[in-house]
Amino acid sequence: MKAFNKIWPVLFSLLLLFLIFLMWYHNTYAMSEASEFDKNSISLDSKLLIATQGSKFKNRLTQEVVAYYKMKEVYIKVIDISSLERINPINYDAILLVHTWAYWKPPTNVKLYIERHREHLDRMVILTTSGNGTSKMKGVDAFTGESRIEDIPHYVSTITKKLDSLLGGNFVN
Repeated sequence: MKAFNKIWPVLFSLLLLFLIFLMWYHNTYAMSEASEFDKNSISLDSKLLIATQGSKFKNRLTQEVVAYYKMKEVYIKVIDISSLERINPINYDAILLVHTWAYWKPPTNVKLYIERHREHLDRMVILTTSGNGTSKMKGVDAFTGESRIEDIPHYVSTITKKLDSLLGGNFVN
């Protein structure tokens, strides 16, 4: 019993440190909610949905993709990934999903959306960011990388090429 009394404070301290680390990690790396907005007329033939999370990197990436399509005849809707459950993929020609891989898994909303709509993966372009830049869902074709601001032009170029092929022929520059 005396040995347990000596070990207990150490175990308690380690547990407390671990909980503090988890709180720090969540506050430092957790995503905020992305602002929802629309660009161009919903009556346009081509429709692009961007579902993202709020962060400096993801906000800037979204702004640049929107700027690329803003002058084209494409309706653009931007939502937070938490709103994915209300989105029917059949209503969009292309869907861009931008999310962070956190706690060794994708956000639940993204995972469920992809699982429910696997038959529409051909109209989805997915960018998964993570600390090591390689994490992604098994069986899902996705671009992967780190959330580095200096890499945004590369991501925008890669993403818009893929989106252009999904929207191509339906919009005019």
